[in-house]
Amino acid sequence: MFAFTSIDILRNAALAGALAAGVVVGLAAGPAEARPGCLKGALVGGVAGHFVGHGVLGAAAGCAYGSHERHKYDRQQNDEGRSSYAPRHNPY
Repeated sequence: MFAFTSIDILRNAALAGALAAGVVVGLAAGPAEARPGCLKGALVGGVAGHFVGHGVLGAAAGCAYGSHERHKYDRQQNDEGRSSYAPRHNPY
C-alpha cells in the first residue's frame, strides 16, 4: 500500500490546479497564430530549459530567439544587396 503524506497530497492538488488553470487559459485564449520560428525555438528552448530546471523560461526564450532568427532569415532573402540604410526606391 502507498502511504501519502500531507506534502504529497498538497503537491498533487497544486499540480492538478495548475493543469486545470492551464487548460482553462488555453481554451479561453482561442486560436492563435505562432510567429514563424517560434514553435521550433520554443521546443528546443523548452527541452534545454528542462534540463536546468526552467522549462517554461527556456521555451519563452527559445520562442523569442527563433522568431528573431526567422525574421533575420526573411530579411536576408528579401535583401537585394543594399545596405539597410539605403532607401528602398529612388523617388527621383
